[in-house]
This record gives sequence, C-alpha cells and structure tokens, in this order.
Amino acid sequence: MSTTSSPSPSYAISQMKSLFRQFLRITTTDGRIFLGTFTGTDKHLNIILANAEEFRFAPREEANPNGRYVGLVMIPRRLMVKIEAPEGVLESTDGDNSEDGMYT
Repeated sequence: MSTTSSPSPSYAISQMKSLFRQFLRITTTDGRIFLGTFTGTDKHLNIILANAEEFRFAPREEANPNGRYVGLVMIPRRLMVKIEAPEGVLESTDGDNSEDGMYT
C-alpha cells in the first residue's frame, strides 16, 4: 500500500469543479498571461478558457499593454507556469475562506 499524501481523485475532481466558470489568470513559459473564464480541460489536462484575453510582456516596440482578445483558447499543459484563481474559489480544507484578496 502506498503511503504518499496525494489528494484522493474525488477531492481533486471537486476542486476542479469548483473552478468551473471562474475567472483564471494563466502564465505561460514564454511570459504571456491569459485571462479568461475556465470552461474545462481535456484528457491531457490542457486548459480551455472562454472570452480570453492575452497579454504579452515583450520589448517596448512589441508590447501591447492593452492585450488582445483571443476568445476561446486551449492552453497546453506543458506551457503553463502558473494558474491563479480568485481567492476563496477553491474549497479550503479547514472551511475558512475569509480572505478577500483577488488571487491565491
């Protein structure tokens, strides 16, 4: 029997379901940031965002601080560096969601 402390599949699924239709901010390996509504994942855990905007942080002549609307986008898991959600969205293990910050 394994003694690892990884979460049970049902717990992980409930955490994923709590993110459904939530606004996420995803940072990729090339420095882009995607802001959009989480609509699901595929078999490989790539993330699908709806109504997404893309922001690039590049040299001044290439940068667009206003971002650009990309609509429905699939972000490959291998490119994701960081995924952020509004604080309090995920069910906490101790039941305390008293923080009012935007992202966890």
